[in-house]
Amino acid sequence: MNSFFGFLENLHGWVLVKSCVEIFIIFVLLYTILRIMHGTRGTGILRGLAFTLVIISIVTLFFIKKLELYAVDWIVTEFLPVFIIPIVILFQPEFRRALVRLGHRPFLRMFFRSEVQVAEEVVKAVSTLSKSKVGGLIAIERGDGLDNYIESGIRINSDVSSDLISTIFWPGTPLHDGAVIIQEQKIAAAGCLFPLTENISIAKTYGTRHRAGIGITEETDAISIIISEETGRVSISVGGQLKDDITQEELKRALEELTTETVMSTRGS
Repeated sequence: MNSFFGFLENLHGWVLVKSCVEIFIIFVLLYTILRIMHGTRGTGILRGLAFTLVIISIVTLFFIKKLELYAVDWIVTEFLPVFIIPIVILFQPEFRRALVRLGHRPFLRMFFRSEVQVAEEVVKAVSTLSKSKVGGLIAIERGDGLDNYIESGIRINSDVSSDLISTIFWPGTPLHDGAVIIQEQKIAAAGCLFPLTENISIAKTYGTRHRAGIGITEETDAISIIISEETGRVSISVGGQLKDDITQEELKRALEELTTETVMSTRGS
């Protein structure tokens, strides 16, 4: 009898080791896919999906099995797989938004860098454009790559300079209607096109520039700064949320806080 119980204990230990190996293999596969897709709009979605899968695996393999929650186990293993595809199809935009936001959470970031100098140059340019009532849209890349959107504009690859940014948006220049993208402390491109937000709660008084500024932050974790052509008011958008009519001091503080802690792997890749 003692040998029988010893066999069960060894078997349980083997199942635990096997589960850990499976989770590690899944993690390596997802990490590899994320590295390959770095710089695309799908990075945030995959990061959120990877985190969700890991949590589900841990809950299923360790808590549900360990506590012998058979009803919950049946729901997870038998019920959900049947309805998950129709649910995802019906609520695809909501799921995508949720996964993107989950993938952008600060607790998923481990390495950081400072970009205070870039923030100062951007604030200086925004102040100049605001006083002159010149419209502009600037996106600052953080964890998620903006390479897809850079391809829609004209590559510049220049140091971040307030004078250059002001010149790009000055009326009559060929690139003043598009957006400027700042990547790796460089002005990567200008004249870029962003997706417009589909959020129906956004006031109709906001034009295309504001909707594009919000749209890019819904799809990625970028920071967007919008300068109104009509009023000269400055707005900042992060995570699909817009803060309107902010002062120069508020903008500088927000940029320093948001850009000081950014994923170091973005620079290394």
